[in-house]
Amino acid sequence: MTVKEQVAVAEELERYLGDPHDPASPMSFAKILDLDEREEFPYELVGLLQSWQVHQYCLPSAFGGRAGDVEVGFNLLRLVARRDPTTATALMLTNLAFMPTWIAGTDEQKRHFVGAINRGTRMAWGLSERDHGSDVLSNEMRAEKVDGGYLLTGEKWLIGNATVADVVSVQARTSERGGPGGWSIFAVDKRQCPAGSVAPLPNERIHGLRALDMSGIRLDGVFVPDSARLGAEGQGLELALKSGQVARTTINGMGLGAVDTAMRVTLDFVTERVIFGQKVIDVPYTRRQLAESFADMIVADAVTTGAVRGLQANPGQASVYSSVVKYYVPTSLERTLSQLSVVLGARLYLRSHPHYGIYQKMLRDALVAIFADGNTVVNLKNVALQLDGLLGTVGGPVTPEAEARVEAQYDLDATLPEWNPADQQLFSRGADDTVLLLPDTVRRLRARAETHPDARQRDWLSRAADVAGSLVQELERVRAEVRRLRETHGKGYAGTAELFRLAEQYCAVHAAAATAHLFTRSAEALAEPFPDGALLLMCLERVARQFRPAQPVTDQEVVDRVVEILRDLHSGRQLFSFWQFQLSASGER
Repeated sequence: MTVKEQVAVAEELERYLGDPHDPASPMSFAKILDLDEREEFPYELVGLLQSWQVHQYCLPSAFGGRAGDVEVGFNLLRLVARRDPTTATALMLTNLAFMPTWIAGTDEQKRHFVGAINRGTRMAWGLSERDHGSDVLSNEMRAEKVDGGYLLTGEKWLIGNATVADVVSVQARTSERGGPGGWSIFAVDKRQCPAGSVAPLPNERIHGLRALDMSGIRLDGVFVPDSARLGAEGQGLELALKSGQVARTTINGMGLGAVDTAMRVTLDFVTERVIFGQKVIDVPYTRRQLAESFADMIVADAVTTGAVRGLQANPGQASVYSSVVKYYVPTSLERTLSQLSVVLGARLYLRSHPHYGIYQKMLRDALVAIFADGNTVVNLKNVALQLDGLLGTVGGPVTPEAEARVEAQYDLDATLPEWNPADQQLFSRGADDTVLLLPDTVRRLRARAETHPDARQRDWLSRAADVAGSLVQELERVRAEVRRLRETHGKGYAGTAELFRLAEQYCAVHAAAATAHLFTRSAEALAEPFPDGALLLMCLERVARQFRPAQPVTDQEVVDRVVEILRDLHSGRQLFSFWQFQLSASGER
């Protein structure tokens, strides 16, 4: 879809859901908070979204869905999450559980499950077990081969939708030898199992997403037919990892949606509240806090946009950018929420406040992106283990193919190839086009700075190019430090804390590169006030401070311009994002 087409679809959903601050709207904050307080699964709200057919934008069009570009479904769920991350998660879990079928299922299986989901079937993704967490190769559920099918025995725990789901896609051991080829995936339709053979585990009370069903299942010799196996026997780990790449990328919509609401209600407060004779937003320290928070949101938006589009435009490098985005964005947004909490002050504690009560829920719910579908440490480890190869390509030649992939990832109006999640690769083989083409984008920024008609923009763009160029130099230092680690520790260097620290820095450069690419390559597709040199400069300086924390922050003129953009988006009721969606929103008054 073009930007214009995506805006039209997103705004249609916004109008359908109404103003969340209006208690009479279909998906109001009042209703959401009531369900959260009572820890009651949001059946009504999920049904509301199904009636509009949000779920269809995450299902393959060839088999009865509407999914063409993955970013359409991502953006719709993000808009749902800005109202309620719990409902968005409950809906998304069904699509995640369907992913192994999409990747490796037969046409008959795909048609069957898409049709079932369209008729209201709920699904759950049964991967984790109580004693093994992210170590899926240690899982204990077994599938014993018998005539016509398998007998499943074991337990899956802390599974979203496990009790309310009709079908649970489970990973089970099909070879006692274990190892990467010892696992398979099965779709267990609880409605086809003998009564009582699938035992639900108790729902766990959790800190955020309180209304979500977070429970588990226990199976004891439950028979499933051969037709329930998804993909080939022994393909289970591959399917779990490829499904995880999609989940790690798209789950960031939960955090982005939650932080959008947190920023929105914070701005409602600071633009109205007068203290010591001036509005809070005019206090210099507050202005800087808001500008920095907004810049961090835009960086998170850019790196997520590149990763989501990359599932289609660059599936061969999915292992890199899905891990980068899953590490960088949740940790960055957690810091953003901390800053906004300081600005909002005591109102963040007012759970029953008719306007600000939603903030504390967003603060809790956003944390799910830190640990779900592979926690941040697991994803950082995935980057660390590939770091040597990734750094080996830095400064190397740029092929026309790499240029075309980056253009497709970061030009929002570029036509994407058909999404086929089976094309995603488990290892990038040392390639990360986003970082590889950062020097090219520095040159583009300098060219734009020379020709821009506005003197202030020329200055800001030139300074932004300088910061981006300095980050290219940081990569050379990181490469030297990785080489030193390898020489000092030998094969053991991969387990050192220092390597993880260097992986963090690599993720930061990737995020800065994604931001610069999006500003330069989508310039014609973006609506006012994007692209803006002051905002880009602050975004890049926020990343650069991770390398040089003692360096002075940018000047007041840049801060004022960034706050001006932020206020315009707020007063115009637009998403705090490159995607200029008109929202159904209202201020405190």
